[in-house]
Amino acid sequence: MTKAALAIYDMDKTVTRRATFTPFLLHAARRLAPWRLLLLPGVAVTGLGYALKLYDRARLKELNYRLLIGHVSPERLEPVIQSFADAQVRTNILRGARERLAEDRAAGRRLVMATASYRLYAAAIAQRLGFDDVIGTEQALDRKGRVLARIDGANCYGAAKHDMILAWLEREGLERGALHIRFYSDHVSDAVVHHWADEAFATNAHQRLIDVAKVEGWEVLDWRE
Repeated sequence: MTKAALAIYDMDKTVTRRATFTPFLLHAARRLAPWRLLLLPGVAVTGLGYALKLYDRARLKELNYRLLIGHVSPERLEPVIQSFADAQVRTNILRGARERLAEDRAAGRRLVMATASYRLYAAAIAQRLGFDDVIGTEQALDRKGRVLARIDGANCYGAAKHDMILAWLEREGLERGALHIRFYSDHVSDAVVHHWADEAFATNAHQRLIDVAKVEGWEVLDWRE
């Protein structure tokens, strides 16, 4: 029996040229509350705290979102998300990524984005690129229904990304043994998913991942122009 085929892509620096999280925060701040741009020195301070290992990536993400966006209703956020996604698709998508997505789609593979970015805006980018499904970092809501900086569940990064993909497969009623899975990512933090996939692609990779890929026999791709 032919196995169902999935192609799972990381987003930042795999599909996109540049990371998207800070640009999203700045885009939202400019449109929702420009005064928050005065808090940008605080972003530098939170980055220093992360560098000093006072907290992890998830907490850094929450702190910076709180500084530049705060608690906002989904209705106010929606046009900001859509305009940001439009800009990203217009200027920040690698041509090689578009071509490989088209190839995987034409081959009948289900296209899945798995990203540490907030799903809030990653889903809008993914929809424009023709992805079928999105796995990303989720955000909590407060009692008024406003979107919070606080992460709901795990930050979709490293081993947690693998766990969240497995949880998604279970929700979708998909059994691993009945699937053939391709995985594309630029960063060594995703090596656990590379190992788990049937076909692993170190894509636009930094040197640490390239070194691992050479040992493991993974294909190295470079879509950067």
